[in-house]
Amino acid sequence: MVTTLREAALTVLNTASAKEKCVLTRSFAAAWRKGDVTDLGRISDMPDRPQREDKPELLHATKMPKRGKAGTQKNKIALLHALAHIELNAVDLAWDILARPFDLGGYTLPKAFYDDWVNVADDEAKHHLMLEERLNDLGASYGDLPAHDGLWESSIATKDDFPARLAVVPMVLEARGLDVTPGMIETMLSQGDQKTADMLQIIHDDEITHVRAGTVWFEGWCAHHNKDVESTWQALVRKYFGGPLKRPFNHPSREEAGMIRDWYEPLAESLKDA
Repeated sequence: MVTTLREAALTVLNTASAKEKCVLTRSFAAAWRKGDVTDLGRISDMPDRPQREDKPELLHATKMPKRGKAGTQKNKIALLHALAHIELNAVDLAWDILARPFDLGGYTLPKAFYDDWVNVADDEAKHHLMLEERLNDLGASYGDLPAHDGLWESSIATKDDFPARLAVVPMVLEARGLDVTPGMIETMLSQGDQKTADMLQIIHDDEITHVRAGTVWFEGWCAHHNKDVESTWQALVRKYFGGPLKRPFNHPSREEAGMIRDWYEPLAESLKDA
């Protein structure tokens, strides 16, 4: 039994099995909420990468096979597999931000920060397990197909920069999930696949709270350092994310997550290219 939150984080990060990683996450999150684990603890050696099983094979995003629309079972499996991979990475990303010894420049993170990111880790584990169950329904499993490594590349790029981690991971990458998931839900409903649609709706609604967690704590860091939220966020996204943000945007869900159009619209691809 782990005795500190950072020990729990390190245990998850050093667990290779996707299923075990998620089961441990849910158990540790429950222990934190119940008060069975209360101390943050210390870690002297954070891994740059979490442990992984041999499968799926990790490819650069440009080397990934093109995925068709989810009209066939094969394409639906490919979509769900890609989502399961994203959710597993998100489990590790949540634990990583909980444990990594960022230089906060005198900003002190309160317990509410740890509560939020434990909840994020728990949700992401729940999502991965749901998607694995649905893949199993379709005769597949996580690891059957290759996956890309872009999410963890973003983690490595921001490992020494706390506000950049928040700016890029929840406020760009997870916010993108808010944009694309409603279309996936519509596709599943058009095919009469209520079970997958319901899963995707749960994921979408939970992700709003995850993006909000990123926004809240990014704003908190900026307030402590007397930084303008909009210009600081835009500068970090340009530095660490690179290319333009993709349209279309799900403005209502982004707004619910605390994101303001004036932040992200200037970084979007031009309408003629959308």
